[in-house]
Amino acid sequence: MKVLVINCGSSSLKFQLIDSQSERCLAKGLCERIGIDGSMITYTPEGGEKQKEVTPMPDHTEAIRLVLEALTNPDTGVVKSLDEIGAVGHRVVHGGEKFAESVIIDEEVLTAIRECSDLAPLHNPANLIGIDACRKLMPSTPMTAVFDTAFHQTMPEEAYMYGLPFEYYQKYKIRRYGFHGTSHSYVSKRAAEVLGKNYEDLKIIVCHLGNGASVSAVKNGRCVDTSMGLTPLEGLIMGTRSGDVDPAVIEFLAHKEGKDIDQIMNILNKKSGVLGLSDNLSSDFRDLEDGYHEGNACAVRALKTFCYRVAKYVGAYTAAMNGVDVICFTAGVGENAGIVRTFVCEYLGYLGVELDQEANGKRGEDIVISTPECKTTVMVIPTNEELAIARETVRLV
Repeated sequence: MKVLVINCGSSSLKFQLIDSQSERCLAKGLCERIGIDGSMITYTPEGGEKQKEVTPMPDHTEAIRLVLEALTNPDTGVVKSLDEIGAVGHRVVHGGEKFAESVIIDEEVLTAIRECSDLAPLHNPANLIGIDACRKLMPSTPMTAVFDTAFHQTMPEEAYMYGLPFEYYQKYKIRRYGFHGTSHSYVSKRAAEVLGKNYEDLKIIVCHLGNGASVSAVKNGRCVDTSMGLTPLEGLIMGTRSGDVDPAVIEFLAHKEGKDIDQIMNILNKKSGVLGLSDNLSSDFRDLEDGYHEGNACAVRALKTFCYRVAKYVGAYTAAMNGVDVICFTAGVGENAGIVRTFVCEYLGYLGVELDQEANGKRGEDIVISTPECKTTVMVIPTNEELAIARETVRLV
């Protein structure tokens, strides 16, 4: 079966067409600036050249239409007709407590996703727009929703509750949900596979480090804790997000700067993290690594603080699971920034961690980067959320 995987943002749409039997990516691409001047589609067929076209995309329906047109193009397409696409898998950011696993989309599911929009106002409405656009253009094709939050629904109550009056959980479902679940699930399972060990027998910590970043604790095949919370703002320091801060900072800043709650939240979400720590040098870790090697104090501060926070969460989750067998690094920074992995692992001597620096210098492959005698295995596992979504879709359809 060929599965079209859609990841729809408010003004962008990422897509991949995956052959579920061979698990090859047949084509992939990106629609950018949807509803904005200068909208563009990028399309790359397997083994072919990347194509870019600037073309009007007033809405997501037009973007999906252009994607389907590219996939069926007589010259550069990878399918003869849309009938060859057996299903569509949609990434949906927030499933709240309603969804502990992926589901086939029907009207009831759509209503439930809408009801979770309060919890992810930037993401769920965009995900719904993508689903609606696909359903208009491919009405007879089955569609699935794969939730970022679902993998973390196995967390025990003591891990997901906040120290707030219980009535707010009862009224508004204020609790910790976690995100990047599709990645945490894929990477933890893949690590067990690469090591030739039983997933249910391992204690695994996954460090998903990108512009958005989170850590998860996976014990015997179930997530028992993760660093993001009600929203993706909690936890690690990220590209532009603050991660954990004393809640009183919000009131303090509001008084000192004369700002309202929306302005303060904008600072915490878009002007903080390594961008803020580096005094606006960059939110891109490649720039920070360059700055670090040049001795730029702002880059050094941002990189060191980021790595310290990751190491702290690894320590916390080792305690939560009463031990750890495997630590995995994944996502853009986790997979590519050897310096970040080195700095984090320097704190993990108590786990007997020692890196093989030659292995740590490699990129783009599933690899063990700790030395053979280490009692805790450290790995790099490139994430593949699109493949994980395709697998879930095939399982359901």
